[in-house]
This record gives sequence, structure tokens and C-alpha cells, in this order.
Amino acid sequence: MKTLELTQDGSPTIYIGELDEHYHSVKGAVTESMHVYIACGLRRRIDEAVAECAGCMRLLEFGFGTGLNAALTMIEADRSGVPLAYDSLELYPLEESMAEAFGASMPDDIERALSVVNGAEWNSVQRLTENFSLHKIKTDFLSAELGEDVFDVVYFDAFAPEKQAELWTSELFGRIYSAMRSGGVMTTYCAKGCVRRLLEGIGFTVERLAGPPGGKREILRAVKP
Repeated sequence: MKTLELTQDGSPTIYIGELDEHYHSVKGAVTESMHVYIACGLRRRIDEAVAECAGCMRLLEFGFGTGLNAALTMIEADRSGVPLAYDSLELYPLEESMAEAFGASMPDDIERALSVVNGAEWNSVQRLTENFSLHKIKTDFLSAELGEDVFDVVYFDAFAPEKQAELWTSELFGRIYSAMRSGGVMTTYCAKGCVRRLLEGIGFTVERLAGPPGGKREILRAVKP
């Protein structure tokens, strides 16, 4: 059973009773997404893309969930003017009624963006704004075809290792490493030592960064050399 809850920054999250897990930090859903994925991941690569006069950037998200990361990324793409192609993997899409309730509790600009990304068709590339295209793929993370040297940014937003240990493995992270371009950035809210060491063993350069205001003390950013 899923229920809507407000987090400490006033934005909503969704609680899954079967997993005893929230989609977002109870300390602040928007605050967490903006810090972990937009500020520490996307903006770093956007700044580099602007400096290098690069073309369209490719992003990969593990866990479309509520669509919040995609919505915030679309807003950022339009703000920055850097074209972004966004692939998101999700095996269990959120029910339409729950997605609408989630969006209705957000500030107007985020609610509008959520309506756009959640309304996009699955398994089809959709051009949603001048600078943002979205490909929502209904698939298991473990069987998805990721390719090689494709992605500039990866958002790893799976449920916690305690809930889905099969997703936090060297096999999956090795596939992600191969799918990333040199200089590509992956961010995740999880800063466990075992995860950091696993990423370093694969070949990533890993940084522990300060977590979001009022939330987790640290997060991880992994860069492919």
C-alpha cells in the first residue's frame, strides 16, 4: 500500500508499506533531489558542457519513481539552455492517481513539470521541451541494455541496499561504468563505505560530498576517469 506524506521541507513523498520505505528523504524530497542529483551531478556536467561547447548531453536514471528527478532536470535544462536526453528505467510505474496527488502537493512550477514528465508515454522517446527529451523505459534494472560510452550523467536512485541488495552490486555498477563516457558523473544518496569501496574497485574516482541541508550527512559522487 502506498500513502502520501509531507516531508520536512513541505514537499511530498510516497511511503510504501510493503517495503517500509519512502521514495524520497523525509527530511525534504525536493531538497534531496536538488542537492544530490541536480547540484552535485547535473550542474557539474552542464558547466563542463558549456565550457567545451558540447552538444546534447545524455542522462540515465535508475528509478523513475515519482518523476521528481526528471521534472527538476527538465526545469534545469530549460534554465541552462543545454540540450538533455534523459533515459529513465522503472519496472513498476507509479499509479496515475498517486502521481497526480504527488504533483498536486508541489509548488506550481514543479507540479507543471511533473504533469509533463508523468504524462509522457512509456517506451517511446518524447520531446517535451526545446531542450529536453525523455525516454521512460519499463524494465528491470538488471536486464536493461545500457550500451557503452553513452551517458554523461547517471542518477542512481534505487531503494536502499537494505531493501534491494541485488541492485547495489559490482556487476550492475560495472555495467554502468561501461555505459558512461569518460568524465561522466554518477551521484547517489547512499554513502555507505561498502558502496564507496565497490565503486572504487570498479575504477570510479569517488568523492564523499556533504549531504543535503537537514538530511543525510554525506552522499557519493563517482566520476569515470
